[in-house]
Amino acid sequence: MLISRILKNDRGGQVFLAILTLVTILVPVLNLAVPADSPLHVSTYTLTLLGKYLTYALLAVAVDLVWGYLGILSLGHGAFFALGGYAMGMYLMRQIGDRGVYGNPDLPDFMVFLNWQELPWFWQGFDMFWFAMLMVMLVPGLLAFVFGWLAFRSRVTGVYLSIITQALTYALLLAFYRNEMGFGGNNGLTDFKDILGFNLQADSTRVGLFIASAVALALGYLACRYIMNSRLGRVAVAIRDAEDRTRFIGYRVEHVKLWIFTFSAILAGIAGALYVPQVGIINPGEFSPLNSIELVVWVAVGGRATLYGAVLGAIVVNYGKTYFTAALPDFWLFALGALFILVTLLLPHGIVGLLRKKEKVQ
Repeated sequence: MLISRILKNDRGGQVFLAILTLVTILVPVLNLAVPADSPLHVSTYTLTLLGKYLTYALLAVAVDLVWGYLGILSLGHGAFFALGGYAMGMYLMRQIGDRGVYGNPDLPDFMVFLNWQELPWFWQGFDMFWFAMLMVMLVPGLLAFVFGWLAFRSRVTGVYLSIITQALTYALLLAFYRNEMGFGGNNGLTDFKDILGFNLQADSTRVGLFIASAVALALGYLACRYIMNSRLGRVAVAIRDAEDRTRFIGYRVEHVKLWIFTFSAILAGIAGALYVPQVGIINPGEFSPLNSIELVVWVAVGGRATLYGAVLGAIVVNYGKTYFTAALPDFWLFALGALFILVTLLLPHGIVGLLRKKEKVQ
């Protein structure tokens, strides 16, 4: 069986996928089948929050693929996540039709407010789900391909590449804030009604989105593990450890970097597309450079070059963010900074590295 071969020497991945499968089955049952007054009931709010964490986990896996295994510290993956989210948001806005505030069947409310007379050409086709899903993957993938082709061909590496990826994210942030871009300006896209004809506020729809996020995470993990087990993955690790030597023995380093970087961006776009219908909004704030830096913190906390460590880091850090921003809102950023410093100094291999040490001791 293909999955067995992929996970043959990946005990951590086997445990992770087993837990994910259990959660994917158990949480919807506790939400839909258990009465609300039962202590075992999982509220729709909690289910949606867990679904959001799963999309973050998929995003973290995408970052770990390029940082942990390829050695590219990307500080711009938040841009690919946001572009996938905007593609989904555009589809959801087209589904509103004449149910908007202004009742225009063709134009979203923000376009009517800004006196737009017709739908821009780049909004055409987003009333079809298949087209929107194609754009979810194509737009981030194409941007990553063009950016990577220019950067890797010029042999930009290290901190310089990290700075350029952050500059790309910031440029998109400024662009999407402009009303004339046609993406809702600083308010972004919101007030979504339904997806594929299902009411987004219905518990059953929320459950469906949660399951879709879990399945996407599992498939994304398996795809990344498959790549790392292949010859391409072994070359990627060689590039990370000794790029000049890998190039000297005849490998096209730029091609390997470009392929994996583009695939990682597509994963990030899928994560963004699953994120938007669950949180109900997408705005330029998702392009914030701080968001991309947080992604690196998630991976560092969980453990680089493990994939399942990235998942663990994303869930742990975001749970802490949810808790502290409610209990101690002024404390969260200091806690995040302290966490990153402590992990870097005391746990260079993250939580997973600590667990592996304990296993060896035992």
